[in-house]
Formats: sequence, C-alpha cells, structure tokens
Amino acid sequence: MNAAQINGYGDKDVVQVTTDAPKPSPAAGQVLVEVQATGVNPFDITVREGRARQMAELSFPATLGGDFAGTVAELGPDVSGFEVGQAVYGQASPLSGQGSFAEFTPVKTDQLATKPASVDFVSAAALPLVSSSAYQALVDHMNLQAGQKILIHGGAGGIGSTAIQLAKHLGAYVATTARADEANFVKKLGADEVIDYESQDFSELLKDYDAVYDTVGGETNAKSYTILKPGGALVSMVAQPDEEKVKQHQIKYTAQLTHVTTERLTRIAELVDSGVLKVKVDKVFPLDQAVAALEYLKTGHPRGKVVIRVKGDGS
Repeated sequence: MNAAQINGYGDKDVVQVTTDAPKPSPAAGQVLVEVQATGVNPFDITVREGRARQMAELSFPATLGGDFAGTVAELGPDVSGFEVGQAVYGQASPLSGQGSFAEFTPVKTDQLATKPASVDFVSAAALPLVSSSAYQALVDHMNLQAGQKILIHGGAGGIGSTAIQLAKHLGAYVATTARADEANFVKKLGADEVIDYESQDFSELLKDYDAVYDTVGGETNAKSYTILKPGGALVSMVAQPDEEKVKQHQIKYTAQLTHVTTERLTRIAELVDSGVLKVKVDKVFPLDQAVAALEYLKTGHPRGKVVIRVKGDGS
C-alpha cells in the first residue's frame, strides 16, 4: 500500500513515500480503516524528529500520522458497534508505527466515531485532535460558561481556530492573539478582540479574565498567569505549571494531554452537523507530497488545518 514512512529520526529528508508498505491487520478491539484523508499535526513532526522517543521508541520503517477520516474496511476480533463500509473519523496511534499517512490504518474503537455527515472526508480529517483538544480544555477542564472571558492564544492555528468557535458557542467573550494579517480571519471565527502579538503585549491590555487557553508556551505562558482573576483557569497544551505562580495568582492550572475519545468525537460531529463548528482547512496536499505538507505546517503559518488527501477527491 502507499504510505509516508520514516526509516530513522530526523528532518524532512527522512520521510519517504513508498508504494509497497505492508497492509496492516486490526488487532482485538481495533478496526482497519481505509483512509481517505489524514490531518497533519505538530505532533507528527515531533515523532519524525525523535522528540517523542521517551513516550515510545519506533520500529522502522514507521508510518507517520494520527488524524484521519475514511471507511471501515475490516473488523478486528471482539469489535462491535461498527460495520464494514461505515464512514468514520478519529485518531490512529501516531506512535505505533502504523499511522494514518497511509491507505490503511488500524484504529482502536474507543478513538473512533461516525464521521460528521455534513462535511467531506478532507474536512473531517482536519477535526479529531484539534477539536478534541479544544473541547477537552474549554468544556471538561475550564467548564467555560456564558458571560465569562477567555483568552485563546494562537487563534489562527488549528486548535485556536476551533477553540474560538467553541468558546463563542458557549457564550463567552473571546480575546485571541494573532498576527495583524490574521485579524480578519479570527474575527470571522467569532473573536471579539484581537491582539497582534508581534506589536502588542496582551498582559498589558487584558485583566480579570476567567480562562486562558495556551497553545504557545514560553514567555506567552508565563505572562498568562497575570491576566487571570483569582479562581481562573489556565489550560496549556505545551507547558507545565509554575507552582509558585499558580499559588501566587490563586488559579487552576491544567497541563493538558489530549485524549481523542469516541464520546468527544461524537459530540464534535454533532456540533459540526448543527453548524456550530466550521472546519477550517488551509491547504490540502496529495499523499506523495507528505514531506511538503509537514514542512508547510512547520514553516508556513497555516490558517486552520493542513490535510493530506490519501485517496480520490476526498469527498
């Protein structure tokens, strides 16, 4: 089968698109998905570069990728609730070596759900990780309520663009950081206030916020403590808490590791099909340009998601 694989850790040069990768088989509790499209995430670059080795050491050659949309091709042992031919989306294991940058990928059934009916496979493939991340942060960790104020860092990115829409649906006032040329994009998503992080300091402009969602880390994370009211929530995708600052500012801090689950995917599909969440795909690459897709994500400042079309037209 066609697949984008690595035979060692490194930069873009280690990625090879092959036409003769062995077709995987589903284990117990898994289904084999025929992949139509696969979303590209920063974690895919982390895996490629070997920065996830403390989590799992890959056996080579290893197929990259996590997010996907496709159809169920085969049921593994002890699987119920899914059927061959069903349109699904979710997340394969990017650390298994049998990821979704391929024509077929094995997927645990608890990381799989019926694809949103109102969007095509390309759009659905853009959803799993970013939407689950935003939902887990805003709903499960923050319990964001109508009338509250939230700052979402990196509003034009994959996670940020989804989080803005979800926060507005929940009734919150939304501020976001973005470049000046991204302001119109994030405003159309629902942002009430846009801060140009290249020329403005959000920590001097905002105060008494109920929540901050951090996808940036570093100095941005360090300054985020100061704008929260006592009892406020800071959820970060990239930074561990500074316990002294947590205590000083009397906030709740969550270092989030996203879990893509059937429950969250099902809820996200409902939000997409009801028109609450609009999928924002910046650029689509064919599978044989997987190297370019990863580089574009890393250096191109995409607005929304980067997707690889594996088969057909992605419809």
